[in-house]
Amino acid sequence: MGKVSKGVKCSVTGCGREAVRSLNVERVSAAGLKVEKSAGRDVYLCKEHYKAFKKATKRDRMLEKWRYRI
Repeated sequence: MGKVSKGVKCSVTGCGREAVRSLNVERVSAAGLKVEKSAGRDVYLCKEHYKAFKKATKRDRMLEKWRYRI
């Protein structure tokens, strides 16, 4: 079992909702979300903050897909 399924809370500053995803701290910080200082390299995001992360990184994901397209 992972930490998300155990009921860890969202790592964004000021949010206390249940997390649905875990992501790398550098990618989330680069997307503009303010995360709490954590000892690990992963942060946990709730549904709303994960949606904001996807919206902020949409262009980067599209460019990566085009770069490695065959």
